[in-house]
Amino acid sequence: MRNLLVKRNSIILILVFQFIPILLYPPDIYDPTSQEWWLPALLAILAAVAVFQLIFRQSLAVWPWHLLSFAHGFNIISRLMMLMPHATVIVDGQQVLDLPYVLSTLVAMGLSQFMLWYSELPEVRSGLVRVKVASLSEEISGSA
Repeated sequence: MRNLLVKRNSIILILVFQFIPILLYPPDIYDPTSQEWWLPALLAILAAVAVFQLIFRQSLAVWPWHLLSFAHGFNIISRLMMLMPHATVIVDGQQVLDLPYVLSTLVAMGLSQFMLWYSELPEVRSGLVRVKVASLSEEISGSA
């Protein structure tokens, strides 16, 4: 299973699907009158910059990986901070558990934790740059 996770196409697919835990919020969070609408947008922009650097520019630098880790780490922290205020809703004058919100928060935190673990694997980082390093070594040996 681990060999499947570190192939280049799998890495790219997981990097694309990593936006799910960042954007997995109830629709009322995205209301312009909400105070939280900017958070998933900001984290998605940070992740998009990192993905662009890693996949399209094939950057050998480590800062895109750190940016991904920051986005997912901040996603977990912000969800922990927002869990208690949003965990209950008022229905017919009674306070009840907002189970869909709580479950989506736990799922998103779990997926972000997976991304934190996954992006730190050396095989994943080298799996994306392997093609770039091979082309650079061919250029060097061809010019010598």
